[in-house]
Amino acid sequence: MARKLLLILMLLLAVKMSAQEGNSRFCFGFNYGFGSEFSNRNYTFNSHFYKLQLYYLLKETKHFQYQILVQPEINFAEHQLLNFYFVKPETPNYQQKREEYTRLKDIREFALNCGFLVRKPIGKVCSFYVLGSIGPMITDTETERMSKGFAFADVLALGFTTSYNKLQFDIRPSIRHVSNAGLGSSNAGYNTKNIEFGIYYQL
Repeated sequence: MARKLLLILMLLLAVKMSAQEGNSRFCFGFNYGFGSEFSNRNYTFNSHFYKLQLYYLLKETKHFQYQILVQPEINFAEHQLLNFYFVKPETPNYQQKREEYTRLKDIREFALNCGFLVRKPIGKVCSFYVLGSIGPMITDTETERMSKGFAFADVLALGFTTSYNKLQFDIRPSIRHVSNAGLGSSNAGYNTKNIEFGIYYQL
């Protein structure tokens, strides 16, 4: 009798744990993306980047889901000043800086963005969402547009997700602005349009 009760108890515990796993609020994944500056005559900026994605479901209603997203990111970029008049004569050593800044530069950016996401399910396997995120960033190269070191990355994105079992496949066009909020000597920043592709797993 005691063995039967123990077996039933263990079975109920296993069912409960399985149900908890099925209703997990966490989702973990990976994104790859690339982008470039909006067309202009002053500079070029092209990049590709990798992001880890950790989602947490805050709330779910009849029509919407509300999620928090944490995104560690590494960005590999190429930048070149095209209009050397951007460096004005009143800038100290402006001729030397014009020569330096007009060279093609490789830039590494390390960011940690935190975002808020509103998702609208469409049927049982698809959804659309809007995402806004902001976070600190470190850039390893000084340019005419931004000082080396600490900065911020702001992203506004739309996305489409389709699901298969616990896997989710995602496409996300976005607009990104990078600047240092005046904490450095140069703060013109960069504005880029991007596209990302991701795969996630429901934990």
